[in-house]
Amino acid sequence: VQLQASGGGLVQAGDSLRLSCAASGRTFSNYVMGWFRQAPGKDREFVAGISRRGGSGKLADSVRGRFTISRDNAKNTVYLQMFSLKPVDTAVYFCAASAEYMSSIANRPDEYDYWGQGTLVTVSS
Repeated sequence: VQLQASGGGLVQAGDSLRLSCAASGRTFSNYVMGWFRQAPGKDREFVAGISRRGGSGKLADSVRGRFTISRDNAKNTVYLQMFSLKPVDTAVYFCAASAEYMSSIANRPDEYDYWGQGTLVTVSS
């Protein structure tokens, strides 16, 4: 499956932003979808994940209460809505697809099979 992330940009602290990730190539609903981010000099970290039909989601502690993840299987798209952005949220954000069947939503990079190219989010103070 091919993934194309978009929606990044330069915003001020406290602003909101919505990232989108469009999938193509295979049946979108066969995949758990996730968002990760990577700041300069840091490891890639899990941000959010959502189940195949969108019935359940998982958020990292650092974004819980500020970010939400959703998906529209009819549009082959997963979204990351970000509110109350902080400078520490500055990173390249990647969407990813996991074909694994697990008891909980995958939250490690090695559990995801396909990756988008990333979109840069910069939050100024």
